[in-house]
Amino acid sequence: MGTPPRAEADSLKPAALARPLSVMQQQSRIPGFARLTLQERRRAVSERSCLDAEELHAALERGGIDDAIADKMVENSLGTYALPFGVGLNFLINGADHLAPMVVEEPSVIAAASNAARMVRAAGGFEAELLGLLMTAQVQLYAVHDALLARRRILGATAELLEAAARAVSGLVARGGGPRSLEVRDLGEGYMVVHVQVDCLDAMGANLVNAIAEALGPRIAELSLGQLGLRILSNLCDGRRVRVRCAAHAAELEVKPQSWQGKLARGYSGQQVIDGVVQASEFAARDPYRAATHNKGIMNGIDSVVIATGNDFRAVEAGAHAYASRSGAYRPLSRWRRDGERLLGELELPLALGIVGGTLRIHRGARLALELAHVASAGELAMLAASVGLASNLAALRALASDGIQRGHMSLHARSVAAAAGARADEVEQVAQALSRGPSVTLGAAQRMLGELRERRASAAPGV
Repeated sequence: MGTPPRAEADSLKPAALARPLSVMQQQSRIPGFARLTLQERRRAVSERSCLDAEELHAALERGGIDDAIADKMVENSLGTYALPFGVGLNFLINGADHLAPMVVEEPSVIAAASNAARMVRAAGGFEAELLGLLMTAQVQLYAVHDALLARRRILGATAELLEAAARAVSGLVARGGGPRSLEVRDLGEGYMVVHVQVDCLDAMGANLVNAIAEALGPRIAELSLGQLGLRILSNLCDGRRVRVRCAAHAAELEVKPQSWQGKLARGYSGQQVIDGVVQASEFAARDPYRAATHNKGIMNGIDSVVIATGNDFRAVEAGAHAYASRSGAYRPLSRWRRDGERLLGELELPLALGIVGGTLRIHRGARLALELAHVASAGELAMLAASVGLASNLAALRALASDGIQRGHMSLHARSVAAAAGARADEVEQVAQALSRGPSVTLGAAQRMLGELRERRASAAPGV
C-alpha cells in the first residue's frame, strides 16, 4: 500500500479527505492499548494517525450523524442506532503500518484481530494485492429465439455499445474510469445476459454501473431480437478481487496455560496450534457446514471495516458467499497450510469498496474512519479490510485449535454482562474478572458480585 492518491478522484472526495493523506508517524503497534481509558485511547490514536483530537472526539461522540442527517438518509427515520467504533492494531500491510477502523457489536472481534495481526507482524506482516478493478453491469434478455444470432449481433456492436456506455458516465470517463469490455452469456432456454465491465476508480460504483446498464438495455434488446429484462449491477464482482497472504511463526502461536472459571486450562505448543489450524482448514474445505462458520469468522473482520468506512456490507457479504460457491459447492474463502516452522494463510474474495461518494458525503464518522486508516485508494481500503478478515480468521482458528473459542469470547463477554448489571468505570473490569473466576457468566452472578464489591468499598470508606 502507500501509493499516492489518484489525482483524478480528488474532485469527488469530501472536504475532510481532499487534503493528501499523511503517512502514519509511528507504528500501529500500541502495547497496553486496551488498558488505557477511553480518552487516553483517543489521544493515542490521534497522535499515531495525525488526526485532530477534537475532530476525532466530535465525530465519535454522536456516532458520526445526528437525527437531522439520519432523517435524510433513510425513510421513516426515528433517530440513530449506535454501535461501538474501535480500532484494530498491529497491522503491517505491504510494509506499511495501518490502524484498522472497526465497527462491530460482538465482543472479542477487535481484540482477536489485533492479537493475530501482532503474530503476523512478527513474520513480516500481510502481503496484499488487487486482482482487478472492474465492476459488472448486467443486462438481462429473455425470449431470445436465436442465441447464436443474438450473440453475433451484440458482439458486432461492441464499439457502439461501449461508446454509449461511456456517454452515460461521462464524468467517470473524464477522471480515467469507465466501461472497459463487453461479454455475452447464453443462459439457455431463451435467456441471455450481457455483461459490461466498468472501472469505477475509487467509488464502490453501484450507481455508475446501474446507469450504464439502463442506458444500454433498449439497444441490446433490439440487437438480440428478444425481450429486455433486468438492468442492474452484479454484487458478484469477481473482476474486483483482492488476495492477502500471511505467515505466523510457531513460537508466536503458542497458547500458554491460563486460569478460567477456577480451573487451569492446558497450554498448546506452536506446533500443535499449526497442526490444529491446518486440520480445521481442511475440515472447512470438505464440509459446507463448517465452511459457513469459517467464512463468518473472516467476515467478522471485513464487515467491521466496511461498516466503519460507510460502505455496503450487504453487497460485500453477498459477493463473498457467492464467490465461495463458484465451484458448485460452498467452500472456505481462506486456506491454511504448514511451511516448516510457519503457518501460512491465504484469502481471496471479491471486495468492492469506495472512498468517495455515497455515505461519505454526510457521515462524519465514516470520513474519520478513512482518515484513521490512511488509505489512498479504494483498492488500498479493500486490502486493509481483507487483511483484517484474514487476521480474524487466524484468531478464531487458533482458539478452536487449542482450548476452544468460548474461553476468550466469554472472558470479553463478561465485560458486557458486568455493564448490563450496572457496573460503572473501574467496576466493570473488577466484576468481569470475578465472573471469569466463577462457575458461570450470568447477569445474576454479575449483579451479586457488583453488590459485594460496592459493600466492600462502602465499608472501607473513611469515617465508616
